[in-house]
Amino acid sequence: MPTDQIVPLRGIRGMIADRMVKSLQEAAQLTHHATADASQLVATKAIAEAAGVKLSIEDLLMARTVSALRRHPAINGKVEGKEVHLSGAIHLGVAIALPGNLLAAPAIFDAQDKSVAQLREARRDLAARARANKLSVTEMTGGTFTVSNLGLTRVEHFTPIIASPQIAILGIGRLVERPVRGDGGEIAWGSAVGLSLTFDHRAIDGAPAADFLTNLCDIIETDESWS
Repeated sequence: MPTDQIVPLRGIRGMIADRMVKSLQEAAQLTHHATADASQLVATKAIAEAAGVKLSIEDLLMARTVSALRRHPAINGKVEGKEVHLSGAIHLGVAIALPGNLLAAPAIFDAQDKSVAQLREARRDLAARARANKLSVTEMTGGTFTVSNLGLTRVEHFTPIIASPQIAILGIGRLVERPVRGDGGEIAWGSAVGLSLTFDHRAIDGAPAADFLTNLCDIIETDESWS
């Protein structure tokens, strides 16, 4: 007969729980959801691989997110007390699931200066060191905007919790195939990706947050860069 189990919220899991509750208590959190045509992402990934450069959809989405943040600096920063501290540099936090139901979100510092390949290398390095418990306090607390990717699951949209005191976090869902109308009116199948932006309404209002998410979708649908 199956037995019940009690799992204490202590240690690292307890710290994560406390941070999540604190984030929700202190920030006025609201989430916008959008869906972007991912056909260009898929095509760009294939072109890069044909040139001998291995990239993931997540790598390309990180680069597109950085591009959107450069155009919308009001969402890149932190809320400290009664002040909004906007960052000139983009320190991109990357949520990483760890064994034992644990989570880390270390930062790729100065992401605005990195190529897609460099972002990929930095992300993989952070993930490896996170699993080995070798991340620094600065890396764990220095992010100015975070991305959380559930693209390998069946989740299409979700409501990520802000990595407080950051202003916002972007949730990335799985790629799905859906029918789309072509230029000639014909119906074809195309790739789409779900995006969920949770933001602190104290720092930014709904309209500019929606503008950021809309611009990000536009970049995803048109940007062909991979180098």
